[in-house]
Amino acid sequence: MRSSRLVLPLVLFVFSALALGLVLFVVLGRPQGSGIGGPFTLTNQAGQKVTERVLESPGATLVFFGFTHCPDVCPTTLYEVTQLYQALGPKGDRLRTLFITVDPERDTPELLRDYISSFDPRIVGLTGSPEQTAAALKAYRGYARKVPLEGNNYTMDHTALVYLMDSKGRFIESFNLKRPPEQAAKELQNYL
Repeated sequence: MRSSRLVLPLVLFVFSALALGLVLFVVLGRPQGSGIGGPFTLTNQAGQKVTERVLESPGATLVFFGFTHCPDVCPTTLYEVTQLYQALGPKGDRLRTLFITVDPERDTPELLRDYISSFDPRIVGLTGSPEQTAAALKAYRGYARKVPLEGNNYTMDHTALVYLMDSKGRFIESFNLKRPPEQAAKELQNYL
């Protein structure tokens, strides 16, 4: 008898907590606590100022950090993004891609313009002062460091993730381009 008196309040408490959790989920939406993404002010390949507000429009955005002197990962990733645009067809117009340099000392807007001209024209190259690019990298929890080479030359070691952001500038996931473009396009269409 005594245990049945304790069970009823416990059951009511559990159901109340579940109901409250459901209401909060519906009202507030899915939790967004990733902390990836945030404010930035950079310059595109045409010399125009670009902020994080560019992410806030219909469709989705891919964000990739790299540099124009990269021997392999960066051009390969941009080529895969180009193939993705081809696989998307007309729906590709609802996808934005930002290629943010981690080497602002060398990557001027003019150099970015020449470099990205080899890829899909919807890819936007972004650069800025060392402080501006570092702030963008930090907002995306990215990493970059200069690696000295022989002579006065250097390369950059950097995060090579492709960040998928929603139409409100919120992080969705690290997007996998290492698969057939049609398969990647099929997944991406859920966000366009």
